[in-house]
Amino acid sequence: MDLNELKPAKGSRRGRKRVGRGISAGQGKTAGRGTKGQLARSKVRPGFEGGQNPIFKRMPFRRGFTNIFKTRYEVVNIKQLERLDTTDPITPELLVERGVTRGIEFPVKVLGEGEISKAVTVRAHKFSQSAREKIESAGGTVEVIE
Repeated sequence: MDLNELKPAKGSRRGRKRVGRGISAGQGKTAGRGTKGQLARSKVRPGFEGGQNPIFKRMPFRRGFTNIFKTRYEVVNIKQLERLDTTDPITPELLVERGVTRGIEFPVKVLGEGEISKAVTVRAHKFSQSAREKIESAGGTVEVIE
Protein backbone atom coordinates (compact mmCIF):
# COMPACT_ATOMS: atom_id res chain seq x y z
CA MET A 1 0.00 0.00 0.00
CA ASP A 2 1.30 3.45 -0.94
CA LEU A 3 0.46 6.87 0.46
CA ASN A 4 -1.53 7.75 -2.67
CA GLU A 5 -3.80 4.77 -2.05
CA LEU A 6 -4.89 5.88 1.45
CA LYS A 7 -8.61 6.63 1.75
CA PRO A 8 -10.90 7.37 4.70
CA ALA A 9 -12.96 4.45 6.03
CA LYS A 10 -16.22 3.80 4.20
CA GLY A 11 -19.02 5.90 5.67
CA SER A 12 -16.72 8.09 7.80
CA ARG A 13 -16.96 11.11 5.45
CA ARG A 14 -20.25 12.62 4.40
CA GLY A 15 -20.79 14.84 1.36
CA ARG A 16 -21.62 18.53 1.69
CA LYS A 17 -25.35 19.33 1.75
CA ARG A 18 -26.14 21.62 -1.22
CA VAL A 19 -29.26 23.52 -0.24
CA GLY A 20 -31.54 25.56 -2.51
CA ARG A 21 -30.78 23.58 -5.69
CA GLY A 22 -34.29 22.52 -6.70
CA ILE A 23 -37.03 20.16 -5.53
CA SER A 24 -35.30 16.96 -6.59
CA ALA A 25 -32.28 17.74 -4.43
CA GLY A 26 -34.42 17.40 -1.29
CA GLN A 27 -33.46 20.84 0.12
CA GLY A 28 -35.00 23.05 -2.55
CA LYS A 29 -37.36 26.04 -2.30
CA THR A 30 -36.96 27.15 1.36
CA ALA A 31 -33.60 25.34 1.68
CA GLY A 32 -34.38 23.90 5.10
CA ARG A 33 -35.17 27.29 6.66
CA GLY A 34 -38.90 26.85 6.96
CA THR A 35 -41.29 29.55 5.75
CA LYS A 36 -41.17 33.27 6.56
CA GLY A 37 -39.70 34.92 9.60
CA GLN A 38 -36.35 36.46 10.45
CA LEU A 39 -34.46 33.18 10.40
CA ALA A 40 -35.72 32.37 6.90
CA ARG A 41 -34.70 35.74 5.48
CA SER A 42 -31.35 36.67 6.96
CA LYS A 43 -28.62 35.82 9.41
CA VAL A 44 -28.98 36.60 13.11
CA ARG A 45 -25.83 37.19 15.13
CA PRO A 46 -25.08 34.83 18.04
CA GLY A 47 -26.67 36.02 21.28
CA PHE A 48 -29.35 38.12 19.53
CA GLU A 49 -32.66 37.82 21.40
CA GLY A 50 -35.03 39.59 19.03
CA GLY A 51 -34.43 43.07 20.40
CA GLN A 52 -34.89 42.03 24.02
CA ASN A 53 -32.04 43.12 26.25
CA PRO A 54 -29.67 40.16 25.81
CA ILE A 55 -28.43 38.07 28.72
CA PHE A 56 -24.84 39.29 28.43
CA LYS A 57 -26.07 42.86 28.94
CA ARG A 58 -28.54 41.97 31.67
CA MET A 59 -25.80 40.38 33.79
CA PRO A 60 -22.79 42.72 33.80
CA PHE A 61 -21.15 40.80 36.65
CA ARG A 62 -20.72 37.85 34.29
CA ARG A 63 -18.78 39.86 31.70
CA GLY A 64 -15.72 40.62 33.75
CA PHE A 65 -14.27 43.92 34.82
CA THR A 66 -11.23 45.96 33.80
CA ASN A 67 -9.81 48.27 36.42
CA ILE A 68 -8.73 51.39 34.53
CA PHE A 69 -6.61 52.53 37.48
CA LYS A 70 -4.53 49.33 37.65
CA THR A 71 -0.77 49.85 37.66
CA ARG A 72 0.85 47.77 34.92
CA TYR A 73 4.45 46.95 35.84
CA GLU A 74 7.37 46.16 33.58
CA VAL A 75 8.51 42.79 34.90
CA VAL A 76 12.24 42.06 35.09
CA ASN A 77 13.66 38.80 36.43
CA ILE A 78 16.92 38.28 38.34
CA LYS A 79 18.32 36.26 35.41
CA GLN A 80 17.93 39.31 33.15
CA LEU A 81 19.85 41.46 35.65
CA GLU A 82 22.63 38.82 35.70
CA ARG A 83 23.05 39.19 31.91
CA LEU A 84 23.47 43.00 32.05
CA ASP A 85 27.19 42.84 33.01
CA THR A 86 27.51 46.24 34.65
CA THR A 87 29.07 47.58 37.84
CA ASP A 88 26.83 50.67 37.84
CA PRO A 89 23.57 50.66 39.80
CA ILE A 90 20.77 49.04 37.80
CA THR A 91 18.04 51.66 37.31
CA PRO A 92 14.91 51.83 35.15
CA GLU A 93 16.81 54.18 32.80
CA LEU A 94 19.57 51.59 32.32
CA LEU A 95 17.00 48.85 31.67
CA VAL A 96 15.34 50.94 28.93
CA GLU A 97 18.73 51.79 27.43
CA ARG A 98 19.68 48.09 27.25
CA GLY A 99 16.28 47.14 25.78
CA VAL A 100 15.10 45.10 28.76
CA THR A 101 11.97 47.22 29.36
CA ARG A 102 9.71 49.22 27.04
CA GLY A 103 10.02 52.70 28.48
CA ILE A 104 10.72 54.93 31.46
CA GLU A 105 6.98 55.68 31.92
CA PHE A 106 6.31 52.13 33.16
CA PRO A 107 7.16 51.24 36.78
CA VAL A 108 9.59 48.33 37.15
CA LYS A 109 9.02 45.25 39.31
CA VAL A 110 11.89 42.82 39.90
CA LEU A 111 10.94 39.15 40.28
CA GLY A 112 13.08 36.31 41.60
CA GLU A 113 13.36 33.88 38.67
CA GLY A 114 16.96 32.83 38.09
CA GLU A 115 20.12 33.35 40.08
CA ILE A 116 22.48 36.31 40.53
CA SER A 117 26.17 35.90 41.36
CA LYS A 118 27.51 39.45 41.56
CA ALA A 119 26.82 42.20 44.08
CA VAL A 120 24.79 44.96 42.41
CA THR A 121 22.64 47.85 43.50
CA VAL A 122 19.17 47.57 42.01
CA ARG A 123 16.76 50.50 41.98
CA ALA A 124 13.16 49.67 41.06
CA HIS A 125 9.60 50.50 42.05
CA LYS A 126 8.82 47.05 43.51
CA PHE A 127 10.59 43.81 44.42
CA SER A 128 9.24 40.36 45.10
CA GLN A 129 10.36 38.80 48.39
CA SER A 130 12.47 36.16 46.61
CA ALA A 131 14.16 38.76 44.38
CA ARG A 132 15.03 40.90 47.41
CA GLU A 133 16.53 37.88 49.22
CA LYS A 134 18.59 36.75 46.21
CA ILE A 135 20.05 40.21 45.55
CA GLU A 136 20.94 40.73 49.22
CA SER A 137 22.41 37.23 49.61
CA ALA A 138 24.71 37.94 46.64
CA GLY A 139 25.99 41.03 48.52
CA GLY A 140 23.92 43.57 46.58
CA THR A 141 21.50 46.23 47.78
CA VAL A 142 17.87 46.89 47.01
CA GLU A 143 16.52 50.46 46.69
CA VAL A 144 12.80 51.11 46.26
CA ILE A 145 11.90 54.10 44.07
CA GLU A 146 8.79 55.95 45.30
